[in-house]
Amino acid sequence: VKALADDKERFESLTHTVREDGAWIDSGENDNAILQTLTRTPGSLGVFGYSFLEQNRDTVKAETIDGVAPSPDTIADGSYPLSRSLFIYVKKQNIGVTPGLLTFVQEFLSEGAAARGGYLQDRGLIPLPEDRLQAQRAILAALTPMSAPAK
Repeated sequence: VKALADDKERFESLTHTVREDGAWIDSGENDNAILQTLTRTPGSLGVFGYSFLEQNRDTVKAETIDGVAPSPDTIADGSYPLSRSLFIYVKKQNIGVTPGLLTFVQEFLSEGAAARGGYLQDRGLIPLPEDRLQAQRAILAALTPMSAPAK
């Protein structure tokens, strides 16, 4: 993939095309279907959330990528390459107009929900490190608009 860094069109073609030779089996968003496929097909790989992996460690094994194994810490700090963040976008103009919106976002970032040991962690969400959680709370408190993405 690094060799294709200067050829965007070829990179897109190779990385965004789904194989049709039987090596790729689309099991959709159903984690149990993925698990069944993995069980029937030794040596295969499946992609699903970390919480599902944790619940099924007796059946499946996590894959180490570039020497990094998935764990709550490597997911939280972004060092596990297959991890991704969850984003919630709220339009400032909808605060005060959409009933319960501000309360919902405040609850989502609350100690009882988003911090280590919160109920979102119990549901499989990896908590943000404390400094990043505090930064998100400050953004919410100030209703700071999102800056444009870097190009």
